Amino acid sequence: MSGQSPKRLLTLAPALAALMVFAAACSAKAPQTTLKPKGPKAETINNLINPIFAVAAVVFVLILGGALFVAIKFRAKDDDDFDAFPEQVHGNFKLEIGWTILPAVILGLVGMLTVVTIFDLARKPDPKTAIQVEVYGQQWWWEYRYDVNHDGKYDEIITANDLVIPAGKEISLHIKARDVIHSWWAPALNGKKDAVPGRTHPLTIQADKPGEYIGQCTEFCGLSHAEMRIKVVAITDQEFTSWTIEQQKPFANPTAEAAVRGWSAFAGQCTTCHRINAMTDPGSAKNPVDAAKIYKYRSVVNQVSGAAPNLTHFMSRDMFAGGKFNLRKNTPACNKLGYDWAKTKDGIKDCLNRTDLEAWLRNSPAQKAMKPGAVPSTMSRGMPNFNLTEDQIDDLVAFLTTLK
Repeated sequence: MSGQSPKRLLTLAPALAALMVFAAACSAKAPQTTLKPKGPKAETINNLINPIFAVAAVVFVLILGGALFVAIKFRAKDDDDFDAFPEQVHGNFKLEIGWTILPAVILGLVGMLTVVTIFDLARKPDPKTAIQVEVYGQQWWWEYRYDVNHDGKYDEIITANDLVIPAGKEISLHIKARDVIHSWWAPALNGKKDAVPGRTHPLTIQADKPGEYIGQCTEFCGLSHAEMRIKVVAITDQEFTSWTIEQQKPFANPTAEAAVRGWSAFAGQCTTCHRINAMTDPGSAKNPVDAAKIYKYRSVVNQVSGAAPNLTHFMSRDMFAGGKFNLRKNTPACNKLGYDWAKTKDGIKDCLNRTDLEAWLRNSPAQKAMKPGAVPSTMSRGMPNFNLTEDQIDDLVAFLTTLK
């Protein structure tokens, strides 16, 4: 009996594997499913998928059913029956014409529906009414630049990780890449669109209702590709107007002692790559200058593309580190606060994910893209380990929480 167990397991292995795949596809919470469209573009894709799936299911049943019918009906009855051939239908004109024309008609219909859908998805929105956003993919995060006044310059709002949009309006994305090929995909809102260096690929999205729509970079782009998340945050028109006003406000000098020390640490360590709009040199209050100019040529440069997230309004976001970590704690009370979660001291105290933020500042290569203890080179990706002290980390957190 024990000798037969391995054979039985081998026999059951394909069925168990199929059952596991089927079970993995059955999830009540699947934020990246393509089968629950939440916008008109995704609905257009879904309207194509459903009839094609229906046709494919019918074809699958007919082909598999026919194969099983032939296998059972004409199976060998005994050893002498192996050399016998069933009646051949070669030369049956009606049958051959039928199974040639029917697939051609099916493929023709599928092709026509596909072409119509492609042209529908390729329709460009009205540039005067659509929100214009430049999307930059790089290892391993997404940057979003808004052209708020429609002057063709995407410099009014520069943010990262969270794409904030008004619900019910078309958003015209202009997708680019700074290093390698990436692919932007929020399945509830539209299909995929590659981000290719040197090229601009258009994509239109629209969310039916306010909410969060999760996506993913779907083109392998390096060691942290799986941690390059996408989050589209759809809010009301009134909320979006308030958000755009807040996002265009410049940096305000902190006043608390710990935050001021963190400001100095940030200017000395982080401005090689990061930018804060209108930030001044903390050491020259009487003659303030752009700290980015002062610290532009520091010795440690770890961003191959020369760009890192703009942190002017860091605390208005939900994610950091390319979306690997939540900046806001994922609790019902904190989620209810939305993008305003950091507007109050109580919101920061109760909802800031301080543990992961401190771990990121303490040793970011150990958190993403590099093995713990690895030494960054001039061609390394991501933020280096600055070997900050615990006091410096506390001060930096105090400073970052002022960037609302």
